[in-house]
Amino acid sequence: MTQNHIHPPHLSSSSSNDGVAQGLANGNGPLKPSGSGDGDVLGERSLEEVSFEIRDKVEAFLATEAPTALLKKVQGQVREAMGVIEDALRRPDQLSLSYNGGKDCLVLLVLILACLPRRYSSSSSSSSSSPADETNDTANGFPTTLQAVYIVSQHPFAEVDSFVEASCGTYHLDLKRYSLPMRAALDAYLQDRPSLRAIFVGTRRTDPHGERLTHFDPTDAGWPAFMRVHPVIDWHYVEIWAFIRQLDIPYCPLYDQGYTSLGGTQDTLPNPHLKAEGGKTGFLPAYELVEDGEERLGRDR
Repeated sequence: MTQNHIHPPHLSSSSSNDGVAQGLANGNGPLKPSGSGDGDVLGERSLEEVSFEIRDKVEAFLATEAPTALLKKVQGQVREAMGVIEDALRRPDQLSLSYNGGKDCLVLLVLILACLPRRYSSSSSSSSSSPADETNDTANGFPTTLQAVYIVSQHPFAEVDSFVEASCGTYHLDLKRYSLPMRAALDAYLQDRPSLRAIFVGTRRTDPHGERLTHFDPTDAGWPAFMRVHPVIDWHYVEIWAFIRQLDIPYCPLYDQGYTSLGGTQDTLPNPHLKAEGGKTGFLPAYELVEDGEERLGRDR
């Protein structure tokens, strides 16, 4: 069931534009991470330019009459997720993104970027449209980076690390990496970012411990205290991939090798339901899977 928008609690003011890293490729083509081999110089584009380009792509998708029932559902999911993100972006200096290069947080990142132009143009266009409690980073204009945290697997895939590095450059992520258990990593991150009050998380309803989550949930007792923001909580697996493919968003190459849920090298295999048939070897790409319940069949846990 889709949750209603729940406005996040008021966050104390504290300015910090810590965040992201480099640019997108050509103007109207697909989004390309740095190192994609297309010959374009990617490091010269600002977060503002990248965000406006992504905003235009998302708005074009939403303005198009959906040719399939799936894409029509995705359009509705995008609108709802962007509403949640816009609620959270009232205090962008106190927000971060949990980012590990996976498909769900990648979709979330793209939607956050698509929301930034409205957040900053509306707050700077006139005093009447600006929030009364405008923060310093808004007053100083469009941010140059976005804060993000990457809790690295104990046995990371080289392909995942490479994609994370490339996409941090493309999307201007100021990424803090922690090779620690999750609770210790979050403790360390909040010590490094003491103004942090909320983290965007790409958890979906079918993920472990995701069944009771809403769009805004405080962390559980005994965990580092912050608000978890879940804009894509009610997206289905096929909707994630429909959005990625419709907008031509580059993704980790492991997904093309049959991996459908990414962990570490010791607990993740290609999904057995995607094993090629008819005497062929290898696996079908992740976007060929349909059922939510089969997404984690390649994971030990």
